Amino acid sequence: MDKALLIKNICGLLLDDKRQDCVDFANENYPFINNLTQKRQYTKHQMCKVFLRDGFIDRYSGAKLIFPGLIKILTLEFSDVFKYHRNWKMSETHMIYWDLFPTIDHLIPVARGGQDNDTNWITTSMIRNSAKSNWTVEEIGWKLQDKGHLDTWDGLVSYFIDLTDKNPDYEKDNYVKEWKVALLKAMKETKK
Repeated sequence: MDKALLIKNICGLLLDDKRQDCVDFANENYPFINNLTQKRQYTKHQMCKVFLRDGFIDRYSGAKLIFPGLIKILTLEFSDVFKYHRNWKMSETHMIYWDLFPTIDHLIPVARGGQDNDTNWITTSMIRNSAKSNWTVEEIGWKLQDKGHLDTWDGLVSYFIDLTDKNPDYEKDNYVKEWKVALLKAMKETKK
């Protein structure tokens, strides 16, 4: 239903001094939903499973995304080029972290009644996740894109594995090591 017309109906009821009807109508047709009490944090393993399932495709734009461990390797190798700030300060963090770094978003925001589980989790970029916030795709005029296929785009996971196998020193960085462990576990589970 058109939300502006809902408010028009409420105003009409208010003009007729039907306050309780206003409350009932609003609660039935345009309710307040507060689900912000749930803490949401994902393990790298959970994230890898979703990234692999979605084929490292930003489900809001269709753009290809890159495995986070590989982006960190690029920063380790080329810190003057792929700059990173631990709090993602934009003036000190390369845009690769916003444009190509995958994250999980809730297709239906938890704040809007969506579930916090893998059936409601999708892969997106950090920039799109930030832009979407607690809005639905319909409200911001986006369309959910199809999942990708790992045989055509794997998020450069194969390069990440090859690079870490070739240079074990990369895994001295805990972040890289944690992503590799999570990735290998998720890959093993998806092959079953």
